[in-house]
Amino acid sequence: MELQNLVEYIAKHLVEDPDQVEVNVVETSSAITLELHVAQEDMGRVIGKSGRIANALRTLIRIAAMREGKRAALEIV
Repeated sequence: MELQNLVEYIAKHLVEDPDQVEVNVVETSSAITLELHVAQEDMGRVIGKSGRIANALRTLIRIAAMREGKRAALEIV
């Protein structure tokens, strides 16, 4: 899973506790949903001010998925 590795790599470099980062993939016939789990203390670092970092991550995921001909979404749990 290239998208899973991308999200995991970026998230681990954003947070203070990289061991708590976990990415689950839920794949359907038409789309891929990536669920990002981080420690509660690191939620603000992943979401960012006004959601800027989260939106940037979602944009990267959509673009990377389009290159593979798929649709993707990122959920921060």
